Amino acid sequence: MQVIRGLHNLRETHRGCVATIGNFDGVHLGHRAILEQCREKASRLGLPVTVVVFEPQPREFFAGDQAPPRLTRLREKVRLLGECGVERVLCLPFNEALRSLTAEAFIEQVLIDGLGVRHLVVGDDFRFGCDRRGDFHLLMSVGEARGFSVEHTRTFTLDDERVSSTRVRTLLASGNFAQAARLLGRAYRLSGRVVADQKLGRTIGVPTANLPLLPLPLALRGVYAVVTELPDGTRRPGVANIGWRPTVGSQRPVLEVHLFDFDGDLYGERLAVTPCAKLRGETKFDGLDALKRQIAADQRRARDYFAQHLAAGAFSQHLAAGAFAEPLRPGVGETLPLASAPLAREAVTSDSSAARSADHDDG
Repeated sequence: MQVIRGLHNLRETHRGCVATIGNFDGVHLGHRAILEQCREKASRLGLPVTVVVFEPQPREFFAGDQAPPRLTRLREKVRLLGECGVERVLCLPFNEALRSLTAEAFIEQVLIDGLGVRHLVVGDDFRFGCDRRGDFHLLMSVGEARGFSVEHTRTFTLDDERVSSTRVRTLLASGNFAQAARLLGRAYRLSGRVVADQKLGRTIGVPTANLPLLPLPLALRGVYAVVTELPDGTRRPGVANIGWRPTVGSQRPVLEVHLFDFDGDLYGERLAVTPCAKLRGETKFDGLDALKRQIAADQRRARDYFAQHLAAGAFSQHLAAGAFAEPLRPGVGETLPLASAPLAREAVTSDSSAARSADHDDG
């Protein structure tokens, strides 16, 4: 698959395609239905499928910290789109220049001069252009005059409700990973490259692999029982904190994961972390002793969770072999132990009144 960054990198060979436009955040089952719609038309026309996305996403550009949490980084989104049969991704920088384009200019520069689009699939509520004049009817009108056809997306529902990124975010925030996986068609995961950090975990006997996150609103925040996929494909259970680490402080959000009974160097490696159950919210403790006690409790609860969700007596064998099942795929039964709600809380030990109130975040 080709990733084309910016209109200036489009070439004559990129012209002529079936295209769709959107954020495709999460690449959930609703998105997959749109992509299947594109593939059907592309197959009849003998053309490639091109997806136009924006970086940052438009609501991030306009709303900043008030934008909805992102479900997928661009790298992960591109990977998932490729798995869905997309041949090309045109990533447009959403900046002041793009924002200031009129609807007509966007059609002319991006769809006609840039992509030479032959068929376009968009929602009938799609709006674009600095004046918000761009809509489905304008696209149809221009398309009829300029030689491309336009088709509206089919609505995809599950349990009589439309599948959307907003619905997935709500399920993740509530700790319902099993239902979120149904909407995504796979287990939700976060991925990134391990970086050197404060190495505080090693000093308190809990080494962690730290994956920096984008400085954007987080879809998840707190402490979770997780399964981590290592570079060699094996999977290890463990416990992870996602957030700003209020006890020790952090300049940006981070995912720090502790792998059970693992001893190895992961610096520079890419990991994929699947949250399975929420243990608690992120909490600020008065000192390292209180933090260590809570980490020990978190580890016990995570181990208990995985033991309960595997065949009796099989936890240690699975752990030794790294033999955790593949993430959920469309049409395949759930194989990871994904919770449908946060686990019941244990008491959080901290002498700080702030830790008992405002610094506790369940989001």
